[in-house]
Amino acid sequence: MQRTSIDRPCKQSAEDTHADKVKPIIKSSILAQIPGLRLTLVLTIIEVILSKNLSPNVIHRFAISVIPAGQRLYLLSLILAFSGVLISPVTWADWRAANQNIIHRGIQAVLMCNGLFTSHRSLAQVFDQELAYLTPPRFEPPLGHAGAGPYSINHQLNSVTVGTNAPATSVSAVFSDGFGCVVLPPGVLPTIEVKNNLPRHPMADKPLEASHRPWPKGDLTTPSVPDQVDNTALARAASWSFQRPSAEQVTISLLVVYQGQLILEQYAEGFDQTTRTRTWSTAKSIAVTLLGMLVDAGELTLDSPLAVDWLPEIDSPELDPRNKISLRHVLNMSSGLDPVDSLGQEYISGSGLAYWAGDSTAQGARRRGLVRQPGSYWDYENYDTLLAIYAFRKLLGSDENYWSFPRQRLLDPLGMASTLLSVDRFGDFVLSSQVYTNARDLARFGLLYLNNGVWSGQRLISEAWIDFIRSPAPAATNRGGRYGGHWWLVPKSRTDIPKDAYATAGNRGQFVIVVPSEDLVIVRRGLDYGRQGFDKWDLLREVLKAFL
Repeated sequence: MQRTSIDRPCKQSAEDTHADKVKPIIKSSILAQIPGLRLTLVLTIIEVILSKNLSPNVIHRFAISVIPAGQRLYLLSLILAFSGVLISPVTWADWRAANQNIIHRGIQAVLMCNGLFTSHRSLAQVFDQELAYLTPPRFEPPLGHAGAGPYSINHQLNSVTVGTNAPATSVSAVFSDGFGCVVLPPGVLPTIEVKNNLPRHPMADKPLEASHRPWPKGDLTTPSVPDQVDNTALARAASWSFQRPSAEQVTISLLVVYQGQLILEQYAEGFDQTTRTRTWSTAKSIAVTLLGMLVDAGELTLDSPLAVDWLPEIDSPELDPRNKISLRHVLNMSSGLDPVDSLGQEYISGSGLAYWAGDSTAQGARRRGLVRQPGSYWDYENYDTLLAIYAFRKLLGSDENYWSFPRQRLLDPLGMASTLLSVDRFGDFVLSSQVYTNARDLARFGLLYLNNGVWSGQRLISEAWIDFIRSPAPAATNRGGRYGGHWWLVPKSRTDIPKDAYATAGNRGQFVIVVPSEDLVIVRRGLDYGRQGFDKWDLLREVLKAFL
């Protein structure tokens, strides 16, 4: 969407103050990345951008006229990176509001579609629980209610359209076999033709084998509590998880696996062992597992530059400073690229456009500007994961190889029969967030790590890769060393739980906790909303009280 500008100076505001604060950062970062440009020219351009209300199009035309072709990307990257602070919120009010409106409808469409056709929940359940996420002040409330509203549900196409009162800005999501629901661009309505043109999983007609085998590869299990576990204390830990003092913390399932055996399994009303729900950022830990398989095979390396064709395209792509970004950088959340999501733009101009509004995950990841030296600073960004997945797709080549790889190499071997890895409409896995699965499948995933990468006698991931994901990201040391390689680590400040524990973490309370020293895996699924605040390490503390 084209951004507008006005021909008068903006009023002094909090945004202006922020711009003053970032000037030195911008100047230092851009100078480090722009060899060959005269200092005076660079500083002049930066001052103009920061002090004048110019549109990116105007600046782009200026860049083309005065900067050699091989060096233009640096300026354009700067524009992209800091566009959120260069122009007053007053100027951009209409643009921001329009994007927020579209994303709001997209969130509702995707959650309704997956709730109905992926999770097989009732419309009333979807409105009561999945859509509880849409709460002020962060979001507008859901449009309509379970009885009626400006939305339509097509059970023949397995689709949902939200915003039928304004068709041009409506957003639709359509269920695709093998993937889950795919979001369409605003104003595109679902039809048979549209659905047939969406990505379709090459193994969709080959469903995973029904699980009639013993746990853990199958679902035949009788939960029992070993003698060394206090059953009463274990029940108290479950009550602690489900009976929360905050109404915004909604536990829907809790599983505890000890010594490979399922010793606790409890679900909230309306959920059972078959219910798929969204993993949110727990998907990142699945992504890093798949990437590790390619690293183990020697097809990817941690410290070589990512094979990315960056946007915008330039005449001399070999000069692009983003070529210094490695797989290690993005998996440690330290790419140095514009932190659009962590700066609060996720639901305005960041990855939310790909998640909820039909934008390309790959293009969004590739068009961010470089603002810091790669590896120097930790920023939690969805697009860092999506960059790694883009490199993953380029390496695997054909759509069939790319789409089949997760099932053939991870899901099928572990018996994760309920797990769907979703894609955007361009066929790219949205493995920063959008995986739908159940609690037992996540317990199997945790067991793979607890077993040091071995499953049924077969090594799926190397010990070296597990060491990497459990090692604190160098750029996160000033944050308590709590992040590794797309897994979360025990903060240095916690002394009440084993230091070797590590965990996945996803929005709304999606946790898989692995504790090697205790031979323990804990899975907690939630539909938290509002301020949330459920603490995974507190949960581990409570569960450990059951062990004698």
